[in-house]
Amino acid sequence: MNLAIEANQLSKQYPSQRENHPAIENVDLSISSGTLFGLVGPDGAGKTTTLRILATVMEPTSGQARVGGFDVVRQAEKARSLIGYMPQAFSLYPDLTVMENLNFFANINGVSKAHRKSRIEELLNFTRLGEFTKRRSEHLSGGMRKKLALACALIHEPRVLLLDEPTTGVDPVSRRELWHILSQVILNGVTVLVSTPYMDEAERCNQVSILSEGKVLTTGTPRELEAELPFDILEVKARPRRVIREVIGATEGILHWRPVGDRLRLYVNGLDSLEARLASALQDAEAEVSILRRAKPTMDDVFIHMVDDQRGRA
Repeated sequence: MNLAIEANQLSKQYPSQRENHPAIENVDLSISSGTLFGLVGPDGAGKTTTLRILATVMEPTSGQARVGGFDVVRQAEKARSLIGYMPQAFSLYPDLTVMENLNFFANINGVSKAHRKSRIEELLNFTRLGEFTKRRSEHLSGGMRKKLALACALIHEPRVLLLDEPTTGVDPVSRRELWHILSQVILNGVTVLVSTPYMDEAERCNQVSILSEGKVLTTGTPRELEAELPFDILEVKARPRRVIREVIGATEGILHWRPVGDRLRLYVNGLDSLEARLASALQDAEAEVSILRRAKPTMDDVFIHMVDDQRGRA
């Protein structure tokens, strides 16, 4: 298997942290070339630290990592030449125009003048920023800024693209556009490692690692992780809510429940018998039931289960 990114027992301890609470601890990653890999977790999980180490921006406290076969510490320059890195915070020059930013990043990444013009035109078309070349980046919308940052990260045609929460803070339309652009990047053979707190974005990835409190809890394809959940899921919509909660609390076999919009999502054991018992109990309680059915697992369910399990072991 041709690996674009490898991390072995990667750890980072900041001076301000307590010794038993590192930013990341013994993180292992094996990411095949040409895949879209998601590093999924909430704020403070260690996603940014992991990406900064892989991008050669900072060194780990212990462990090793390689990008394109090059050690990110001992061979940082060689690794860096293969990497396009887009940090979470807006990192472009606000007083430069779109075109000036693209030219600047082309220059510092060693893109030849002979190739620069065609590459910039290609990226402007790719990101649909062609009509905004004279606009200063500080005057771009949030979504347009993200697309410009992505174009700058791609200017030197990297083999590996590291994106730290690229859709955070942008509107739904811009999120969709950015993911469409990423799908085209993957088709061009680039390996993409993207961090995200959004479970619907995790569903788009070929493979994901769930990161919480600096540790990788599990790794696999979204379908594999959903199939491995040790419970079934029931979806319930009924009125009044107070009665539903009382019935759920009194029904054996319900491991956990959570509200999702106007419905409740129940994690259960013994689906068939429990569904019948729950329907009967709701009827006895004179609840108005509009939905009571088995539901497909999602990455939200996987994440909640893994984090709850981690906290239970702590």
